[in-house]
Amino acid sequence: MDSRERVKKTLAFEEVDRPPRDLWTLPGTELLCQDDLEAIKEKYPPDIAAPRFRYGRGERERGRVGMVGEYVDEWGCRWQVSQLGLIGEVKEPPLRGWQQLRTYKLPWEVLKEADLSEVNRSCEESSCYILAPTRVRPFERLQFLRGTENVLIDLALGTKELFTLLEMLHEYYLYEIKLWAQTAVDGVFFMDDWGSQTALLISPKQWREIFKPLYREYCAILREAGKAVFFHSDGNIEAIYPDLIEIGVNAINSQLFCMDLEKLGSLYAGKVVFWGEIDRQHLLPFGTPEEVRAAVRRVQKALGNRGVIAQCEWGLDVPRKNIEAVFEAWQGG
Repeated sequence: MDSRERVKKTLAFEEVDRPPRDLWTLPGTELLCQDDLEAIKEKYPPDIAAPRFRYGRGERERGRVGMVGEYVDEWGCRWQVSQLGLIGEVKEPPLRGWQQLRTYKLPWEVLKEADLSEVNRSCEESSCYILAPTRVRPFERLQFLRGTENVLIDLALGTKELFTLLEMLHEYYLYEIKLWAQTAVDGVFFMDDWGSQTALLISPKQWREIFKPLYREYCAILREAGKAVFFHSDGNIEAIYPDLIEIGVNAINSQLFCMDLEKLGSLYAGKVVFWGEIDRQHLLPFGTPEEVRAAVRRVQKALGNRGVIAQCEWGLDVPRKNIEAVFEAWQGG
C-alpha cells in the first residue's frame, strides 16, 4: 500500500495498514534542526506532500519570514518577529482606518503570476498524497488587515466596510481555489483560526451567517473537481464541527486537547477524518516520551482505528524524542 492509497482509504474510512503520517514544521525547525528533521523523515516518511509550485511575488513584500526583525507581506501588513523561526505578529495593519479601503488593492499579482506548471508532473512522480497548501484564510486576513480588536468591533456593529472588504477577499480566494481545482492534486487545504482555548472567537450564529457560506463555496468547487477538502483551525471549535462536515470538509486539523476529545470521537468518528493532532501547547514541548505515547493511545481509543491521520507539529521548543514518540505510538510502538 503506497502513501496515496493509504490516505485515500483513510478518507473513505477504510482499513489501512497504518495511519498515514503528516509532520508539520515551523520555520525555526527547518532553519535550526535540519539534520534532526531529515533523520525523522527518513525513519518515518510522511505520506502527505505538497506539489511543486510557485506563487508570484507581491509588490509590497519586504524582508523574510522567520528572521528576527520586521517583514512586510504581500498584503502590506507589517510583521514583527522577536525570535528566529517564528512567523511573528502583525504590528501595523494597513487598513486601521476605513478611509484607506478606497485605494487599497489586493495582491492579485501573487495569483495571476503563480507558476503551477510543475504541479501535475509532481503529482505523477510521487507516490505520496499530494495536498495543495493554499493561503485561503478570510477571518485571519481580516484581522491582519484591520487588527483583531477592530474586526471584532466591526462584526459586532455590522460595519458595512467590513463586509465590502470580506467580499473582496472572497473573490480573491475563490480565484485561488479555482486555480487548484484545475490541477491534478489529490486534495486542497485551507484554514482559519477560529477558537480560543474554550470557545469560538465569535458566536456560532454569527459564524454560520457570515463565514460558513464562504467556506461552502470553496468546498463545492473542490468537491465538484474531485478534490478532498482539508481544513485547519486552532482553538476550541467544537461548536462548528457539524457545520464543517455539512459543507463538505473531509478532514479537520484542530487542537483536540482543547476540546472534549472523547465527545468529539463519539459524535464525529466515521463522519470526518481527524487530521491529527497531539497537544503542542503542553505535551510535545514539556512532556516525556511516555506521556506523549499515552496521549496518542488516548486519541486512538477516542477516535478509533479508521479515519485518523497521525499528524503533529514540530516547533523549536519540542525535543526530537517526542516527535519520534508520536510516530512510534501510531505505528504500534
